[in-house]
Amino acid sequence: MPSAAELAWLIPVLPLIGGIISGMGLISFNKEINKLRKIVATSLISLVGASAVMSYFVLAEQMAGGPSVEHLFVWASAGDFVLPMGFVIDPLGSVMLALVTTIALLVMIYSHGYMAHDEGYVRFFTYLSLFSSSMLGLIVSPNLLEIYVFWELVGMCSYLLVGFWYQREGAAHAAQKAFVVNRVGDFGLLLGILGLFWATGSFDFQGIATGLSDAIEAGSVPVWAAVTICLLVFMGPMAKSAQFPLHVWLPDAMEGPTPISALIHAATMVAAGVFLVARLEPLYSQFPIIGLFIAIVGTITCLLGASIALTQMDLKKGLAYSTVSQLGYMMLAMGCGAPIAGMFHLVTHAFFKAMLFLGSGSVIHAMEEVVGHEPILAQDMRLMGGLRKKMPITSTTFFIGCVAISGIPPLAGFWSKDEILGEAFNSFPILWFIGFITAGLTAFYMFRLYFLTFEGSFRGNDETLQKQLLNAAGKEVEHEDDLQQHHQGELHESPWPMTYPLIALAIPSVFIGFLGTPWKSTFAFLLDPIDALEMSNHFSWAQFLPLAVASVAISVSGITLAVFAYYLKRLDLEQLVVKRFSMVNRFLSNKWYLDEINEKIFVRGSRKLAREVLEVDAKVVDGVVNLTGLLTLGSGEGLKYFETGRAQFYALIVFGGVIALVALFGVLGPSTF
Repeated sequence: MPSAAELAWLIPVLPLIGGIISGMGLISFNKEINKLRKIVATSLISLVGASAVMSYFVLAEQMAGGPSVEHLFVWASAGDFVLPMGFVIDPLGSVMLALVTTIALLVMIYSHGYMAHDEGYVRFFTYLSLFSSSMLGLIVSPNLLEIYVFWELVGMCSYLLVGFWYQREGAAHAAQKAFVVNRVGDFGLLLGILGLFWATGSFDFQGIATGLSDAIEAGSVPVWAAVTICLLVFMGPMAKSAQFPLHVWLPDAMEGPTPISALIHAATMVAAGVFLVARLEPLYSQFPIIGLFIAIVGTITCLLGASIALTQMDLKKGLAYSTVSQLGYMMLAMGCGAPIAGMFHLVTHAFFKAMLFLGSGSVIHAMEEVVGHEPILAQDMRLMGGLRKKMPITSTTFFIGCVAISGIPPLAGFWSKDEILGEAFNSFPILWFIGFITAGLTAFYMFRLYFLTFEGSFRGNDETLQKQLLNAAGKEVEHEDDLQQHHQGELHESPWPMTYPLIALAIPSVFIGFLGTPWKSTFAFLLDPIDALEMSNHFSWAQFLPLAVASVAISVSGITLAVFAYYLKRLDLEQLVVKRFSMVNRFLSNKWYLDEINEKIFVRGSRKLAREVLEVDAKVVDGVVNLTGLLTLGSGEGLKYFETGRAQFYALIVFGGVIALVALFGVLGPSTF
């Protein structure tokens, strides 16, 4: 009987089959398929559920000490060139398979409630199924070329899902922005992959690491060329995992439905970049300068996301910038040569961030009953408040997520984030200090989100504030009746398809961190037993406790400040900070002005370049073509008069030519010829 690992190729195939069948049905029999919405959704959820069950068996086999499994077949060959494809199952892949299928399954169950009344219900589930399949295929890919295929499929599905409500201008713009920014990173990744093949003749992960090392020793590849190739490859993860400066697409991707926001931020698209860097650790570990570069980029991203989140009033965008910051922590770990720490934070973050995003969706779903479906109103925390009493399950799970991401023990975020800070302290103390300060900012802005949303009094019926928010967004409100017509529903807890996934995600958000305790990390023993044993033998309470206590202290300080400012209302940060440091506040409110810089340099610059190219095309290229045509036409018109068909006329032309040559010869002299 084959093992679970040998059947793991079915894990990405099952949701792919479901997505293709429902997609073809929508294309061929749109009305009929949409009438079978519950049957289609149940089938697609069941297929993802089957993949999840298989993933758990694969993970159990790997945890029990099962061998890695790799099955390859020749996809293309020409002479000595052979391109294998297939799948590989190892501890890293098994962890990611279980993570992605779990989050995808819960998100699809949640979507059944959240998208119940949407006209594109079946289309949404089809996209979700294809998205999950693409990410799962990326995980089991045995080489860089196959990863690139699924990498692009993940990007395509994210484009479709971010722009799912394409009728909205904001959604269409966000999808285009995500697509273009990721194409920049993917172009670098493609160049890097081709460069690695040129240098090593291989696409295999271990093969390119060994081959590049041998090529450098043999002198066939200069060190600078190898470093450049590695940096080009890293451009792909920079874009996919929203690292500075290619992070700008991720916050705008909140224009898509909230369930897809949860899936993108927790386990699929942004996780793909971190996963690829972990896969390429044997390659990157050869070049300390690459590690330093990754660590610096991660640290900048970490601080950038946290600082911008301080000023956000849109609930989903606040969580989006939180994701940017946490992805920075993961890349910081990768740059410090600690891929296990980075992957562990990816796992813990996936559970509590999925819970936070789905919780925000539950809040928005309830707010729409009161203020209508205008995102500016339904997602703005200035119109929320007092939701804890009306939505106890949502508020409790959201609170757990806030505590977890803030790094308060014993919840999951403490163990993973503290491990990263410990590795940074040993490798780059300056970067550790920035990450340490960011931990305090994280705790503050997360509890700011919680208090503004769930505590205090409800502000959603304030029509004056609603009008101000709409006018500020450029949506003029002429009559008060335009606002009053939305005030028909009441706040209430979300239905069970939406609350059950929140409860299910809250459990690992609390307990999964214990799998990564530094004195005996089950997670580390699974991914790298030798390294884990060394870490366990060298563990020191004297080193762990001061860093852990400092980390908790800075987080508690951030929470305390949020309590005094937004719960007890003893501090007026508007007077103490915002007005005193107005320039800093504008800088953060405008997201470090990076969107404006991109608009001026790249968007307008590319348009200017396009206009200049158009001018060259119109005046030079078209001019040459038109001149050639005119010359041909003119010469043809002129020569037709010489084609008379009379022998005497042709003899006269020949005679004239001979006379002309004799005259020319006489004038120039024989020496010229």
